[in-house]
Amino acid sequence: MARSEFLAGAPVQAWLDKAQSLTPLLNETVQAPLALVHAVADPAHPLRYRMQRDAAPETLAATAFRKGDSFVLDFGGHRTGHLSFRLESEGGYPDSPVRLRLIFGEVPPDVAEPFYPYTGKLSQAWLPDETINIDDLPQAVCLPRRYAFRHVKIEIVDTSPEFGVRFHDVRAHALTAAVTAPPPLRPDTDALVRRIDDVSIATLRDCLQTVFEDGPRRDRRLWVGDLRLQALANYATFRCNDVVRRCLYLFAALPREDGLVSACVYERPAPRTGEIVIFDYAALYNVTLKEYVDATGDLETANELWPVAKRQLEILGRHVDANGLFVDPRDIWLFIDWAEPLDRTASIQGVLIHAYRQTLALATRLGRAGEVADYAPRIAQMIAAARRAFFDPARKLFVSGPERQVSWASQAWLAIAGVPESKRQGALALRRALADMAAIRPVTPYLHHHIVEAMLALGMRAEALALVKSYWGGMVAAGADTFWEIYDPDNPLSSPYGDIRINSYCHAWSCTPTWFFRTRGLGLPVWRR
Repeated sequence: MARSEFLAGAPVQAWLDKAQSLTPLLNETVQAPLALVHAVADPAHPLRYRMQRDAAPETLAATAFRKGDSFVLDFGGHRTGHLSFRLESEGGYPDSPVRLRLIFGEVPPDVAEPFYPYTGKLSQAWLPDETINIDDLPQAVCLPRRYAFRHVKIEIVDTSPEFGVRFHDVRAHALTAAVTAPPPLRPDTDALVRRIDDVSIATLRDCLQTVFEDGPRRDRRLWVGDLRLQALANYATFRCNDVVRRCLYLFAALPREDGLVSACVYERPAPRTGEIVIFDYAALYNVTLKEYVDATGDLETANELWPVAKRQLEILGRHVDANGLFVDPRDIWLFIDWAEPLDRTASIQGVLIHAYRQTLALATRLGRAGEVADYAPRIAQMIAAARRAFFDPARKLFVSGPERQVSWASQAWLAIAGVPESKRQGALALRRALADMAAIRPVTPYLHHHIVEAMLALGMRAEALALVKSYWGGMVAAGADTFWEIYDPDNPLSSPYGDIRINSYCHAWSCTPTWFFRTRGLGLPVWRR
């Protein structure tokens, strides 16, 4: 369908106006630093450094700093927001500007190691440092740019020899659309589960801005895959459901010309499409809309956005052949995970089947099942095709691609889609993949979420809890205040961008353990379904 047939007939401006009307107000919390600290090299630490306390924050105002001095502040936990302070001179007349360099750290290496030379693939303009000149003293300073940080390192680049400077009233101004904190888990819950829950909630809180950002350090965009996982965590915690609704309308209003949902959208300076399409993300828009309806009962929004959901499968379904198998179009990004060697064919088959199932369920709830009468036979055909093409009866697991690759991703997505003939078969396949040292493993919390989701679908509750404790608990053991974009326990210094300094250490797609705990009862002492 050409643009004139779909977008010209869709109320995209009305959708955009509705999205803008749902923009939340941000709540501000002003916080003083808890300590002055410094980084200590620690080869045993996954990120190579730990922070050591030096002094109470009150000592800062009593210290005069001059050219070449520096200090690091610890605010006690991650936040997204601004920094302010009052700067006064000490000694002689302040006869020159003061030049300061500020480094905002999510994790210790940010303030322990220089950012430059930088070798990453993404723009170094994302690196969280700032050099400012302050001409007149005394002066109150509030940095206009928003940062994501726990630690702030301030270097006095230069003053004149005549004077030094003192810092007073240093404050972090934390911002979030979250209004009230969810109640904590029961005190008799396992301590590690409670800590993982706390870090999950902090991650969601600091990504919950005027949209569900993927990460407040870098990108600061709305992505479909991140949105789906954040929305699930949100329903169980902050319940800022109008922000989910806003995001759904933004994607609807800013698609590709043929109506396929873009993988991401920008908010500023005005809402616009990110001009990136990810096959599996477009399919997951439908799943996100259906889960929004499940959580809120908002049929009005679902009916308004139904044409968008239907259009996704009209386009994506073209890449399913006459036998019911996904055929890679080669011109659309297939994501699933950042694991480079991953063959994604079987996983995308699973994503598509799941999207068809969820869209059919949504249509049924909206009284529109007649519009998609072909979905049920299409689902059955795709499941049968997946069993023929991907199940290896000798190895008793699912494979993918011409090399018949074994991966955790293939087992998980096909299980979520209901492809295994029984839970027993699916669980055995996943366990075999988990035990296969040659199997391709996930490197992101995003795919780890889907592994856990599959385990729960297959009745593998003990394994699901063990994976949450080992994977997200591994980040907790490494000192995480918020969960990271990338975490490979075997290579914690890895980055898909060529330099860990550009990695995000508060990332939306990593916040879902709280959803597993609070809605699926995972890890709770007593749980009745």
